[in-house]
Amino acid sequence: MSRITFTAARPSGTQALAVEYSDGYQVTYSLMWLLDSCPEGFHAQTGERAFDLLSVPDAPLLHAVQVLADGRLELQWEHDGPASHFAPEWLAAHRPGVPRTDAAAVEYSYWKAAALKDGPARHDAAAILNDDAALMAWLVDTKRDGLTIVQGIEGTGEASMAIARRIGFLRETNFGQTFEVVNKADPNNLAYTSLALALHTDLTNQETPPGYQFLHCITNDAQGGGSVFADGFAMAQVLRDSDPQAFDMLATTLIPCRFFDREYDIRIHKPVITLDHALAIQEIRFNAHLVDLIDLPLETVDAWYRAYRAFMRLTRDPAFRLSFRMAPGEMTAFDNRRILHGREAFNPATGNRHLHGCYVDRVEFDSRMRMLAARG
Repeated sequence: MSRITFTAARPSGTQALAVEYSDGYQVTYSLMWLLDSCPEGFHAQTGERAFDLLSVPDAPLLHAVQVLADGRLELQWEHDGPASHFAPEWLAAHRPGVPRTDAAAVEYSYWKAAALKDGPARHDAAAILNDDAALMAWLVDTKRDGLTIVQGIEGTGEASMAIARRIGFLRETNFGQTFEVVNKADPNNLAYTSLALALHTDLTNQETPPGYQFLHCITNDAQGGGSVFADGFAMAQVLRDSDPQAFDMLATTLIPCRFFDREYDIRIHKPVITLDHALAIQEIRFNAHLVDLIDLPLETVDAWYRAYRAFMRLTRDPAFRLSFRMAPGEMTAFDNRRILHGREAFNPATGNRHLHGCYVDRVEFDSRMRMLAARG
């Protein structure tokens, strides 16, 4: 059983509770945090917080502290409200500043082409569809490297959609819930031509670009049309190390991105590189075809172009570019907000090239990993 001691205040004057565990470890908890986090303040069925934070004083005070016979800590408050109860194990698992454990928190492995000389990790479609352990293994590899290949997909696009739906619901965009990458007579996107596509991420004009993209090869018998991928996080890190001024410019400067056709005009201002709260690289938005007319002021625009061209040069560096030819029945799965993708030009007169695509957002991807881990 934990040994509990109480202190009325931290040095700053904040009301707090000091807990000393039997192993000698000491932790100090904010009284406001304890009131807000008490397990009894959450709805038993939904798990949502039912506690009203404004129902307690600005500076809550403890009336009494005791350890019950079952080992739980009971806190009785001076304000008119129910006592709070905490198991020692719960308190130990929820120490201040320590995030919840997260099965989706897979460490990224940045890569150059040489690191994947045998190609991305491969997974079997039937196993993913029928076995949760195989599904989890695929998700972990895809999260870690940002890119995998699923093989053995039978039939048309419906088969690859079934695999994507093993993760979660599909993300619908202005192109629909799915899309067909084929040479079209009247294209509204360069992907629907036979031209080469420079490395890019999709739909940078969206408020939140799609998370994971799935491209299922249906037919690929035209001359040319090889697929190209690169780790945008790896390139951004190289830029951060070699040219921090350029990196900071791309991470702090909002630029206009736009897609428009006969039915849509979708615009957003966002940086090329997005960082998270810890300043780690979280997202790459790089699509030269969807950058609108740059509207930066004169004193900034040339510095931005210098930084943007520095990142663009990295996308042309063969050291980062992983190229391979997709075969029918294969599907690439990749993080669209990390991995840049493109293709070589192909000759439609020599055969057909047909890929079927769809998206699943990052939050759905991570949610599935957590649920699979919870099942054991």
